Amino acid sequence: MQLSEVQQEVHRYISQFEEGYFHPMTLVVRLAEELGELAREINHHYGEKPKKPDEPEGDLALEMGDILFVLACLANRLEIDLGEAFSATMHKFRTRDRDRWTRRDRKEEDSQGGRANG
Repeated sequence: MQLSEVQQEVHRYISQFEEGYFHPMTLVVRLAEELGELAREINHHYGEKPKKPDEPEGDLALEMGDILFVLACLANRLEIDLGEAFSATMHKFRTRDRDRWTRRDRKEEDSQGGRANG
């Protein structure tokens, strides 16, 4: 599913209701709530805080889906195209951070060159 399709589906869902989208501040708070729920699940799965014996098992993918839903609501409310925003972000990473991390292809070239010379 494309990000534009996500935004359209969220819009169709929200448009069913008289209330429409929440105010951007409310959506940011909801986003923080959903992020907190994801953090709680991550902490239970990978952190040092175990769940209580009677606490139901959470679903990381579902929590991420909740975050995507609220983010799509916020983007729609602010008339932001998430696909364009994502493309701009990837361009930033591909240019600004081009040499920040060790590239796998460069590491392979170095190891192959080492073998050819050795």
